[in-house]
Amino acid sequence: MKKDDILNIGVIFAGGVGSRMRSKEKPKQFLEIYGKPIIIYTLEHFEKNDEIDSIVVACVEEWIDYFKEQLEKFRIRKVKRIVSGGKSGQLSIYNGLCAAKEIAADKRAIALIHDGVRPLITSGLLSENIKCVKERGSAVTAGIVKETIVVVDANGCVEQVPSREKSRVAKAPQSFWLDDILSAHKKAMSENIFDTIDSCTLMKKYGYQLYMVDGPYENIKITTPDDYYTMRAILEAKENAQIYGFGD
Repeated sequence: MKKDDILNIGVIFAGGVGSRMRSKEKPKQFLEIYGKPIIIYTLEHFEKNDEIDSIVVACVEEWIDYFKEQLEKFRIRKVKRIVSGGKSGQLSIYNGLCAAKEIAADKRAIALIHDGVRPLITSGLLSENIKCVKERGSAVTAGIVKETIVVVDANGCVEQVPSREKSRVAKAPQSFWLDDILSAHKKAMSENIFDTIDSCTLMKKYGYQLYMVDGPYENIKITTPDDYYTMRAILEAKENAQIYGFGD
C-alpha cells in the first residue's frame, strides 16, 4: 500500500492505427486475443497494482467511444482521462502527460509512460519503476540483449561492437517525475521537435540522468502479425502452466 502523497499515473499511448499489422478492421490495440483486446491486457496490470492511482490513455479519436465500451465491459476503473492521440507518438504522449498534470494538480506525481500494445509486463515491473524513480529520478525498462549488437554507418560498415553485457534494449514503461518529462516535451516543441521516437531519447537530449530497470524478456510490442501470434502463444503457455501445475 502507498505510504506517501506522491501520485503514480499510468500514461498509455494508443493513438496509432498499426499499419504494419495489416489489420483493416481495427487499430492493433483493439485486436482481440482470446476475446479480449490487446490494450485491455495492458491496462489490467495497471488496474491491479495498488500503487497506481490513475490512468490516462491517448486513443485514436474515432475509436474513443468503442474504447469506453471495452473499459466498462472489462471493469477497468482507474482510467480517469481519455484524450485524442496526436500526429506522432511524441504528441500523443504529450497529450496524455497534460491530462496527467490536470489529475495531479499541485501534487507531486510520477508518470509511467507505456505502449498500449505492450501487454506482457507485470505488476511487479510497475512497482520497480516507481521505486526507481523515487530513488534515482527515472526508470527506463530494459530488455536484456541475447545476441551481439553492432553499430553501423550509412554504408553498412560496422563502426562499433558494444559489449553485450553492458547493452540493453530500451522498452517500456519509461517512468519519470511528471514535471520533468513535461518540461522536456515543452523544450522539444519549442525547438520544433515533434517526432522523437521515445521518452528516454527526449530526456537524454535535455540532460536528464537515466537509469534502467530490467524487465521480462517477453515484454514485446505487438506491431506485426508475428508479434500477435507470439503473444497468443505466450498466453497459452501461461494458461497451461496454471492448469498442469508448472511454473511458480
